[in-house]
Amino acid sequence: MQRFVDNVLAVIKESVKTFTFEALNNIVRLINGISAILLAFLPGKATILEGIHGWELRPTFRGPRFPRWMENGVSSFNQFVHELSVDSDTSSVDYSSGEEDFDGIHPSTPSSQSSRVSRASTSANYEKHQTGWIIRILCWILFPAKFLLGLPFRIGHFSCSRLPKSHSTPNQHLRLRSIKRVHTLKDHIVHRATDRRRGVIEDLHLAIEIFIEAVFDVVHKAAHCILSPSKAFRIVQKWLSYGSSSTEGIHDDFSDTFMQTATLGENDPAVTERKTTFHQSMNTDARTCQDVITELGYPYEAIHVVTSDGYVLLLERIPRRDSRKAVYLQHGILDTSMGWVSNGVVGSPAFAAYDQGYDVFLGNFRGLVSREHVDKNISSRQYWRYSINEHGTEDIPALIEKIHEIKTSELKLSHPDLDEEIGEDQPYKLCAICHSLGGAGILMYVVTRRIEEKPHRLSRLILLSPAGFHDDSNLVFTMVEHVFLFLAPILAPIVPGIYIPTRFFRMLLNKLARDFNNYPAVGGLVQTLMSYVVGGDSSNWVGVLGLPHYNMNDMPGVSFRVAHHLAQMKRAGRFRLYDYGSAINMEVYGSPEPLDLGEYYRLIDIPVDLVAGHKDKVIRPSMVRKHYKLMKDSGVEVSYNEFEYAHLDFTFSHREEVLAYVMSRLLLVKPTSKEQLNEKAERLKKRQVNS
Repeated sequence: MQRFVDNVLAVIKESVKTFTFEALNNIVRLINGISAILLAFLPGKATILEGIHGWELRPTFRGPRFPRWMENGVSSFNQFVHELSVDSDTSSVDYSSGEEDFDGIHPSTPSSQSSRVSRASTSANYEKHQTGWIIRILCWILFPAKFLLGLPFRIGHFSCSRLPKSHSTPNQHLRLRSIKRVHTLKDHIVHRATDRRRGVIEDLHLAIEIFIEAVFDVVHKAAHCILSPSKAFRIVQKWLSYGSSSTEGIHDDFSDTFMQTATLGENDPAVTERKTTFHQSMNTDARTCQDVITELGYPYEAIHVVTSDGYVLLLERIPRRDSRKAVYLQHGILDTSMGWVSNGVVGSPAFAAYDQGYDVFLGNFRGLVSREHVDKNISSRQYWRYSINEHGTEDIPALIEKIHEIKTSELKLSHPDLDEEIGEDQPYKLCAICHSLGGAGILMYVVTRRIEEKPHRLSRLILLSPAGFHDDSNLVFTMVEHVFLFLAPILAPIVPGIYIPTRFFRMLLNKLARDFNNYPAVGGLVQTLMSYVVGGDSSNWVGVLGLPHYNMNDMPGVSFRVAHHLAQMKRAGRFRLYDYGSAINMEVYGSPEPLDLGEYYRLIDIPVDLVAGHKDKVIRPSMVRKHYKLMKDSGVEVSYNEFEYAHLDFTFSHREEVLAYVMSRLLLVKPTSKEQLNEKAERLKKRQVNS
């Protein structure tokens, strides 16, 4: 009778799964189909999507096949339960490999076991906070099953431990076996539900499957209790005997043991790998710039820099300590240093510069959700109270002075007679490669340092689609400009920074980017609508959202004053400092009007290479040419080049033509005089050896 009931329940369960999943899949197909129809009627989608690699908008037809959870003849839930019961203590599941869909858009770098394991040692408490809400939901779903199994109601607070044999009893072994089984199963459930390779739709699939499994497990246990009353009576009798006063000492031993013993498999590399991946699984991809660099075999160094106004910046480095040529790369708005390494070894400017013999420094502006500051209790309103002024006069000076300090001290250690060799000059050459807002910041830095008669320590600027002039922007930006200019007094106190405030919504955004890739019509529709906002720019905006630095733990944001500053520049048609108002301007600048940087381009005493994108609709080529004209008229040694690319193509896409051009401009910087003498000496030695 029990076997018949089990078979009936199994058939009903799989039928409910099939019906539920097919209904959900049909809804998703309907949404994708409607998106395809809308995309077919939207104008301009061909030019918008033509430059995006990895997008496939053509319909594909497949024959009948099993649902995803039945492809191997068994449900995915039952499959990983079976795998767990067979080799849960010896096997490791690598959830970071086999990611095929995003590789077409942005070549990913392999996940490193060493970097993940190193993060695991300091993340135990953080994991509890990170997964608490999911565990609580699962505990409520599995509450009936826990009751029927006789498990403790707060199993989430226990560690899966091995008790010493001297303290073991049959009841303890039974209890520990149940705790270990359900606790490990719960980890796998949460891991599968939040795996970084999954989007929102896939998470919903698995959540429904978990719920169905939990419900039918309760029904299955209840049916067994009804059909086997003697067995149910023995279970109740065990509960009563376990809860009697004669076992109080055993209960105390349990408490002491759980407090003293370590987690099962804590030192096992396989289990450590699984725990670490579980910590990262809440993200779509939580790798940092450090992970990407070290996983590819390059050296890495992190340097924390404190600005004069208390902001803590991260200066990342791919070090060549003996090199006398260095390069400083500065990202743009809503970006981090990850943009310079996101294309891997082949297509990333940071790795290309290092391979050319440069000491590479990656700067990070202030403006992350984590709010790094010397004042740990700084409020959101205080933290986001900065404009582009602070990027150019606080962030970049602090970063470059730190670079100067590091390079000078290291080269003096390796060359004790350095002071006699170089006189008053610095012992290295420093070039800057900047994108978008980073370009505006570095120009502001050079001009203000020259006005203050302080050294800027730079030998060449390579500016990729630099900000500064925005009078030729599209209708949407014009509307935003009016909003920021007229509503600034009202919005500034209410919205000090523009960012996604909660970890849940940051995770949701990142997972939606995965769904946009899995369902091409939906992704194409979102990409098209986003490109309308930025004036038809053909950059892969949706693909960029899936990059590691747009994750739930941290994400770059935009200060309201930065956006307001850009609106002021657009309205004035000039590249100038932030306008605080006449009264405050007099205190800050000594004049009622802010400083017009374009009028001081004559102070730029180093070569400047300007690069524009023909398909860039965020910073149009006409805006970059305005920089070029003013510099040319001011006598600056400046060059201008234009490529058939869009705004994000300069950093997030593998563009060999742009990369080759940037590297060729770096090589124009002449080495120090001593370096030239060393090169001549080496050439003479080679000739003598050959002769």
